[in-house]
Amino acid sequence: MSGDLAIAHTTGGTRHKTRYLLPSFVGGYLYPLGGLGILFVVWWFGGWLIANDDDLSAFADFAPGPTFAALVDLIGSGDLSDSILSSLYRVGTGLLWGFAIGVPIGILIGYLTIAMRIANVPFQFLRMISPLAWMPIAVLAFETWDSAIIFLIVMATVWPIMFSTSHGVKRIDPDWFKVSRNLGASGTQMVRTIILPAIMADVMAGVRLAVGVAWVVLVPAEYLGVTSGLGYAINDARDTLAYDTLAAIVLIIGVIGYTLDSACAKLVNRFNWHQEA
Repeated sequence: MSGDLAIAHTTGGTRHKTRYLLPSFVGGYLYPLGGLGILFVVWWFGGWLIANDDDLSAFADFAPGPTFAALVDLIGSGDLSDSILSSLYRVGTGLLWGFAIGVPIGILIGYLTIAMRIANVPFQFLRMISPLAWMPIAVLAFETWDSAIIFLIVMATVWPIMFSTSHGVKRIDPDWFKVSRNLGASGTQMVRTIILPAIMADVMAGVRLAVGVAWVVLVPAEYLGVTSGLGYAINDARDTLAYDTLAAIVLIIGVIGYTLDSACAKLVNRFNWHQEA
């Protein structure tokens, strides 16, 4: 979206306002860069306060300067590549399972009222349980830590995908189903030609929520048992008192999380056929 720059001037005693159209790339990036600038100033000021407090000076490496220096070292050494790939693998696998489970069940409970009446209370009850609360069960039930962490991510991602899918099905005009039945469409054909195209924006909105929840759950889940991943890297940096490295890893987690969320937002817009031109 372009921004407008208005400049007032006076000619012959009459005040005029001239509008100058900012380039689209300036209008699109000006506010986000301003927000990041404010965040950086707050971060720098917090680091300055910590560095000048005798009780907190041991944590001075959380400041921007040491953090960015550690970030450059991490990128240059390539030490975090395996950790990033391990974390993305766990999130991706858990998200795929959450999608495979959540979409069919969401279509079922959205299409059949009786199914929603039966499943709503149990599903809402399970949804309110923190995914990390399943950790003891996951450790006992699965042979590897990777499988246990993926299970936790599934428990975090299945609910937003399921309920977003159900919401999308409920929004479909019932007349579409009547017409398709009158034309002799089978259940499979209705799912393929009516339901799936109509609900994709809602499904992708659920996936976007699921990605955010999964990324939040991943880090504490990787504190236990595994020897790779961003959560493990944070825990290792904490144990070695490498606070600059810890802050750099947190920064990387934020950048990757924001990138994933932005990609999901583009997919939501791609499938949203209700948006205005």
